[in-house]
Amino acid sequence: MMDGALEGLVIPQHVAIILDGNGRWAKSKGMPRTYGHTVGAKNVEDIGRAAGRMGVKYLTFYAFSTENWTRPAEEVSALMKLLGSYLSKCFKTAKKDNMRFRVIGDISKLSEELQKTIAELEDYTKDFTGLSLQIALNYGSRDEIRRAFQKILDLIRAGELPSDLNVTEDLISGHLDTADIPDPDLLIRTSGEQRLSNFLLWQLCYTEFYFTDKNWPEFNEDELIRAFRAYSSRNRRFGGIGDAV
Repeated sequence: MMDGALEGLVIPQHVAIILDGNGRWAKSKGMPRTYGHTVGAKNVEDIGRAAGRMGVKYLTFYAFSTENWTRPAEEVSALMKLLGSYLSKCFKTAKKDNMRFRVIGDISKLSEELQKTIAELEDYTKDFTGLSLQIALNYGSRDEIRRAFQKILDLIRAGELPSDLNVTEDLISGHLDTADIPDPDLLIRTSGEQRLSNFLLWQLCYTEFYFTDKNWPEFNEDELIRAFRAYSSRNRRFGGIGDAV
């Protein structure tokens, strides 16, 4: 990173990133899609470390959606294998970087081995105080909201919540996968696509969006700084008038 590159920048507390373009990038290199995913997984580590150095407190990656199961079976299998390898390496990386690791999404659809690794990694890093890294796996925002309402209903049926409770935004937020995580300040999506793809629909209501044509394997530290520069130029009003004329 160039000296002074961060001067004058407003660093977002929470950055969410939709990792897009791994397959297309690999195809442009004459390589199989799985190669793009492998390089993309390494970039998660690189960008995570860069974001932490810059002062980001929370970083959430959209790695595998509830809709991604419809991809070819061999690609899904390769992604799951890659995920297992990445998670295994995270124990060492998390300790080195003082990083807390969490998964959002319905992990019950993942293999028992992956579920066990996730649980162990979350427990191992729960007291680390550096960057908080969230990986969205088998995640879909509509499914997350559905599961939140199911949790609330189950608590009512169990007598742990009153049957005549008032449904508030805080009640719903408190039962989402991101219950103790602040909403993202900045969403980045790579590869030129400009849609949310069922990602953090509740949490992104006042988030600033940044879209880039770079594919995820090409998105480096300089690109992250460009995103932060764009973010720094925004006037976030949260429904008010702020400094608007």
